[in-house]
Amino acid sequence: MPEEPGPLFAELVAIMARLRGPGGCPWDREQSPSSIAPYLLEETYEVLEAIAEGEVARLREELGDLLLQVVFHAQMAAEAGQFTIADVLRGITEKLVRRHPHVFGAVEAKTANEVLARWEAIKQHEREVNGEEASALAGVPRTLPALLRAHRLQEKASRTGFDWPALAPVLAKVEEEWAELRGALAAGHPARAESEFGDLLFGLVNLSRFVGVNPEMALTGATERFIRRFHYIEAALAERGKRPRDSTIEEMDLLWEEAKRLEKGGEEGRAP
Repeated sequence: MPEEPGPLFAELVAIMARLRGPGGCPWDREQSPSSIAPYLLEETYEVLEAIAEGEVARLREELGDLLLQVVFHAQMAAEAGQFTIADVLRGITEKLVRRHPHVFGAVEAKTANEVLARWEAIKQHEREVNGEEASALAGVPRTLPALLRAHRLQEKASRTGFDWPALAPVLAKVEEEWAELRGALAAGHPARAESEFGDLLFGLVNLSRFVGVNPEMALTGATERFIRRFHYIEAALAERGKRPRDSTIEEMDLLWEEAKRLEKGGEEGRAP
């Protein structure tokens, strides 16, 4: 039978209070929400990295580190008389129940799309009641990575019916934006080229939605492939007693293609 998490969570909260209390840890006692904000971001990315690499043991550890950040912030808020960790738990519990009327109420939702549509409708109603921005695009943080933010905004707009009807016009739009970027570059207009480049990226994010690709993960994968292949170039050149700066671009291109062939061969070897 799985161990009950309640006592363990309560122990974590108590430990954090002890670290922040009189006679606790000098470093922990000096921190503020703004001073540890970078750690919250760092721990989030470490969780994402563990997921991407499929490392279960590391994921368990990183989730613990991320949970610590939640408890840390809640402890500081409690000390300031703002809210407690119990308020945080109550808030998320009530929100989950409220936004799942098809589970905890009498509403029916037979598909995931129906669930998402109702979720957005409930969120918008909550914002209106609280006097917050009622736009269908509200709720997407400006601090999200640009590709992910574009993807989320497009998803939200799509749920209102504002979307392309099929893949073909999406592809045509990407080609249109590419042509406009080429035109701006040819005309020697840097500011216009930057704008057109942004439009092209936005169009590619739209395309990613239609083909079922997460643009953030796709770019992350491409970046990792670049790192692996460049490391291969460095290692191959080192065996020859050389460094990249001592080599020609033709020599490095050959090694790059060699690294690609080895990668593809490895992928084919792993195929079922």
